[in-house]
Amino acid sequence: MDQGSKYNPKVHHRKSIRLAGYDYSWEGMYFITICCHNQAHRFGHIENDAMVLNQLGEIADNEWIKLPTRFPNIELGAHQIMPNHMHGIVIINQVAKAGTYHVGAGLAPALDDHAKPPHLLKEPNPEIPIILGNIIGAYKSIVFNKCLEIFEKRNQRMGKFWQRNYFEHIIRNRDSFHLITEYIINNPTSWIKDKFYSDKL
Repeated sequence: MDQGSKYNPKVHHRKSIRLAGYDYSWEGMYFITICCHNQAHRFGHIENDAMVLNQLGEIADNEWIKLPTRFPNIELGAHQIMPNHMHGIVIINQVAKAGTYHVGAGLAPALDDHAKPPHLLKEPNPEIPIILGNIIGAYKSIVFNKCLEIFEKRNQRMGKFWQRNYFEHIIRNRDSFHLITEYIINNPTSWIKDKFYSDKL
């Protein structure tokens, strides 16, 4: 990705204060960032431009991958666990696709640069009460509890784990989807320049 097309989190992230009038149970794709409290390095470290997960990082990674089994109406795009935060793409589908785990299999291939944004393609289905905040809340809670178990077994105090709330960005077209996907995958290679970089261990 050249510098002109590089995804810029300072520009594209929207803090998780929800958009007025937007229903987060609508079909659509969302770029999610969840940070550790006080930028603490909970999940491992960067070595040779690659993320090396520790035990807590493996929990964060595995529980993210499991989300479609807990919420059959969602799929996942790229994701990346970083030392003090994680990025991921969540795709909310109109129809449940139990057992699926594809990178954009539901919406991304159908996107067209001149088409309506994905959240405007269909009206929300009242039989699918899946809301983005519920998905992220469940993930944060599960990871917190499993990591807490590890600290308790070590007779250690874990303290606050996650930063309150999270960041989200609505992905509205194919180009944005691909830029964000590349940004997520390549995040470890640009760690020192990252918006969320911190040397706090």
